[in-house]
Amino acid sequence: MIKIGEIKERLAQTTEWEPWMAEIQQDSRKNVQAALAGWLRKKSMRDKQQFAHNEKIEFDASFRMHPSDLVCGIDEAGRGPLAGPVVTAAVILPDDCSALIGLDDSKKLSKAKRDQYAALIKEMAVSYAVHIQPPEEIDAQNIYQATRSSMTEAALQLNPKPDIILADAMQLDAGIRCESIIKGDAKSLCIAAASILAKTGRDAIMAAYALEYPAYGFDKHSGYGTKEHLIALEKHGPCPIHRKTFEPVKSMVEPLLSLDLNS
Repeated sequence: MIKIGEIKERLAQTTEWEPWMAEIQQDSRKNVQAALAGWLRKKSMRDKQQFAHNEKIEFDASFRMHPSDLVCGIDEAGRGPLAGPVVTAAVILPDDCSALIGLDDSKKLSKAKRDQYAALIKEMAVSYAVHIQPPEEIDAQNIYQATRSSMTEAALQLNPKPDIILADAMQLDAGIRCESIIKGDAKSLCIAAASILAKTGRDAIMAAYALEYPAYGFDKHSGYGTKEHLIALEKHGPCPIHRKTFEPVKSMVEPLLSLDLNS
């Protein structure tokens, strides 16, 4: 009879079903059945991730007019917060993306997973670019236009130049064929990759702002209008990175602007 330690070791080294596993299916030991059940759960998860990965790759490939066309994914992070920049990222991935199996919408992944994927994407991408749109531009242009121009800037920074842009819920005028993809980070591998770079990039910026403006807790909520953030705003008023056209910041700064104009 095979020892449980040996069974666990063999299962740990195996990713596909092998004939010897049929034997341990008949093993009456509870710890053997528990080990096999654990392996089957992990295999099921791997299979689901592989299927989703293949679907995303096929989705991106469907936009190529020629097999050699470079497909760029673009996404943003930070349209909704009351403070901080919008960060957009553009990514062209290589043909072999097997290292990115499991990559998904950045909001569905843990911080540790996002950081891990961000490092992989930067290492393996054909090209990537990250653009930071500051709060001043958001106030000057409005959030939609500021995000759109930031996405365009990210696309134009890519070298080599893409043949097709897949932008998450945005139509761009970058002189390159562009498709607006609703919920693109769930459908497209290159948009999902861009969402990771945008999210991790913005989180790092907001963590730095948390040190510069410690009263607001930017490292905890990234500038979104949480209860904690609203209480800090009420107590301390807006800081330089708050968006002056977003409520309730707008109602706080308008009286001050009026006083400045009348003084």
